[in-house]
Amino acid sequence: MTKTLLSFGHGFSARALSKLLLPQGWRIIGTTRSADKAEALAATGVEPLIFPGSDMKEALAQATHLLISAGPDADGDPVLREVGDLIADHAGGFEWAGYLSTTGVYGDHRGGWVDETAALTPATRRGQWRVEAEAAWAAIPDLPLHIFRLAGIYGHGRGPFAKVRGGTARRIIKKGQVFSRIHVDDIAQVVAASIARPNPGAIYNVCDNDPAPPQDVIGHAADLLGLPLPPAVDFETADMTPMARSFYAESKRVKNDRIRDELGVDLLYPTYREGLAALLAQETG
Repeated sequence: MTKTLLSFGHGFSARALSKLLLPQGWRIIGTTRSADKAEALAATGVEPLIFPGSDMKEALAQATHLLISAGPDADGDPVLREVGDLIADHAGGFEWAGYLSTTGVYGDHRGGWVDETAALTPATRRGQWRVEAEAAWAAIPDLPLHIFRLAGIYGHGRGPFAKVRGGTARRIIKKGQVFSRIHVDDIAQVVAASIARPNPGAIYNVCDNDPAPPQDVIGHAADLLGLPLPPAVDFETADMTPMARSFYAESKRVKNDRIRDELGVDLLYPTYREGLAALLAQETG
């Protein structure tokens, strides 16, 4: 039987996973919200479905694996809202199900370390929505669910180089602030490793080995480009959008032992240094 992944909210991380699975003969059905994005997905070998708006019964019946990337909102999880009953009816038919969450569920730990057993004390509204969505998915009987808590995602087209080159990058300084991050290709290999070794109920932190202050990452990007160090700006007085400022409400170092010990993952980009070097090489051809 052909392995068939039904991917709700087939975005940046799911597309990276597709690049691993399609050459192995997988069939991938990916949902998107617009016809333009559906056309782009089709060009990559993914079978697109507009969602919400399409009848998902046939796709759910054919799927052997389920991936949820769509984020929740104030009204809850959008996939469960639309097709939760259908998924519950088919839950026992999936070989594997994955939910892409965020390390934001842990909240602020003042730079301290957290692992998958840490209490969920989100400091933002978005983090609380994620906690509630995780619980809603975990409550579906017989669903072989795996939860992946992703750190800050970067990858091709989502790096600091454009801002550094354009002179708009800033090094926001907030004492004690650290973030964990992860290259999108490492997200893909972690999820693929879980698919190969299912462990329903498992939760994985997906991050690299080196939580770091954000100003260090911007500074390193400038060094790689041979450009001057972007200006340092104090967080308290920095001109930032409410969304950008909210990320600084949490400071923590996230442990990734489980993806290495349980899934045997050897990160392609164990720190932002290797990741940024690879991005720059890709951008410059």
